[in-house]
Amino acid sequence: MRYNQLAWMTGGAQGSGVDSAANIFAKACTYGGLHVYGKREYYSNIIGEHSYFQVRVAETTVRSHVDTVDLLVTFDAETVIRHGHEVAPTGAIIFDPTLRDTPINKLDTLEPQVTKPLLEKLRHEELPATMGGVLKMAERRGVKMFPVTYDDFVTALSQELGVESSRVKKTLNTLSVAVSLGILEYDFDMLGPALEAQFKGKAKVIAMNIKAAEKAYTFGRSQFAAQFPGKLHKVKTTERRLYLTGFQAIALGKLAGGCTFQTYYPITPASDESVYLESHEVFPLRNGNTNGQAANGSIVVVQTEDEIAALTMAIGAALAGARATTATSGPGFCLMAEGTGWAGMNEVPVVITLYTRGGPATGLPTRHEQGDLRFALHAAHGEFPRLVLASGDHEEAFYDAIRAFNYAEQYQTPVVHLVDKALANSTQTVAMFDPDKVRIHRGKVLSEAELASLHNGGYKRFAFVEDGVSPRSFLGSKHGVFWNTGDEHDEIGHITEDPSNRVMMMDKRMRKLETAAREIPLREKFNFFGDPDAPITIISWGSTKGAILDAMAVLQDEGIQVNFLQARLIHPLPADEITEILRRAKTTIGVEMNYLAQFAGIVREHTGIALQHLLVKYNGRPISRDEIVESVKNIVTKKTTSRKVVLTHGD
Repeated sequence: MRYNQLAWMTGGAQGSGVDSAANIFAKACTYGGLHVYGKREYYSNIIGEHSYFQVRVAETTVRSHVDTVDLLVTFDAETVIRHGHEVAPTGAIIFDPTLRDTPINKLDTLEPQVTKPLLEKLRHEELPATMGGVLKMAERRGVKMFPVTYDDFVTALSQELGVESSRVKKTLNTLSVAVSLGILEYDFDMLGPALEAQFKGKAKVIAMNIKAAEKAYTFGRSQFAAQFPGKLHKVKTTERRLYLTGFQAIALGKLAGGCTFQTYYPITPASDESVYLESHEVFPLRNGNTNGQAANGSIVVVQTEDEIAALTMAIGAALAGARATTATSGPGFCLMAEGTGWAGMNEVPVVITLYTRGGPATGLPTRHEQGDLRFALHAAHGEFPRLVLASGDHEEAFYDAIRAFNYAEQYQTPVVHLVDKALANSTQTVAMFDPDKVRIHRGKVLSEAELASLHNGGYKRFAFVEDGVSPRSFLGSKHGVFWNTGDEHDEIGHITEDPSNRVMMMDKRMRKLETAAREIPLREKFNFFGDPDAPITIISWGSTKGAILDAMAVLQDEGIQVNFLQARLIHPLPADEITEILRRAKTTIGVEMNYLAQFAGIVREHTGIALQHLLVKYNGRPISRDEIVESVKNIVTKKTTSRKVVLTHGD
């Protein structure tokens, strides 16, 4: 455990304020100039089942979670029982001693897969099958125990404030956070702004929570700080930062990118983004306006009756000239397949933000996976161009949300923006976004004057052009008459089954991929990190980026040189550049969160190179930094002999 570097975790029943506690802790650290990364895990029900939230804190950028916890902050028995084994020997557990005798077999929310091996271990160590037994087992490993009787704080505060204890009990999460910050000797002044941000506009709630925090902080610092080696202190920084989730980054990118119309049908985890946009349907333009318009920008967000309507409504808005998008997850995208094909046939610039999760069918609605990659590449029957873009972190998610609209309109084709759930629901501090880094490109749009110059109905919406991108007009534009149909059509949109027209139209549409591959800069197609001459090359995509980059730093400290190729434009794939990089490596490793190593297969299709090692994970939990470190070391030392290694860590 290093100075100003910590892995903190809290947990509890869903609906008990676990997210609030974690966000208060993370925001307090953020206000003190520290970097944070948060991993949120929860079941696919509304209330009752166990959820937990790990927050890593450091002075430098943190991009991923780890497998061990330094400080486990609990206010229920289940969190101790589930996560006590994850606490490092130098770490500590904050627990309520009144729950010590809670029997493990009385907790109905614990699955047999959790209880059976745990009970066997307790039996082997001759310990009681209770929360206390789990605590004793952790204590034998060197873990410190910090008992906190929360009811004592509730009673004292209730009497001091003259309010009923039921109201004061709502500060339980704040109490647990404040105790932990006291143990860490972190600056208490940072907790006030965090509480104000969490309970914005609720003055009485904020005041009561600050009062509770003062007592708990003093208790934690006086009783336990001397026993705990880990400490956090604020640092000075001039960098302006945001603390946000991945879906918030995408929503902000859409707003900055000029999106004016979004549709959705409720589905986890995509709904979070649309709900966030709904709460920001009117937002201030940073630089005012230059076109005589109102000083506010706006977006219309529509909840539709199903995903079929969500996509087709977005297509209609795009045809009318709006920057239009829909957000969904795997099951919803299945229903959008036919509409996606219609958009491809009619060259409609629509963006689909696809939040991937565990499948098939309903699968794991609230868990992590990257199993939709090939589906994103091939959804809908027949052949037509589409671009597939995958973001690796919060910053990329913001800028890629803007680029997705640019690509859609420049190449007049559907764009699938892939974001896996691990990125969507994780929280992170990032440098303030700068929308000016990405310009808005609307592509070949004809003005009414340009349309008027095409005399006697000379406008051909689907004109045969060399780059495959025909000039378009918005529905309702004067002189811009054309037809849309799901059938094959001629240059103005009339249905035809003529074979020569079919060949010419198919060739024209598919040339868009060649044009996109030629025009999109390499820096937007992939990222490369590390020494080009390193003997080991890791190749991956999506949210695994953070774990890989953090692992590279650890491996380098241990004398293992690794570089990393992160693919961002999955289709069209920059095959030549990927081939050149992979051929330089002595050892190649593919990292993915799916069973089939789908991206490794795509790489082989396009380059002819079979990756030597595959690290895959599909248990519904994201890949950690530690799993990458351990796996790479095993490959280097030849402890791993099989080509495919399945990673399994995570509760």
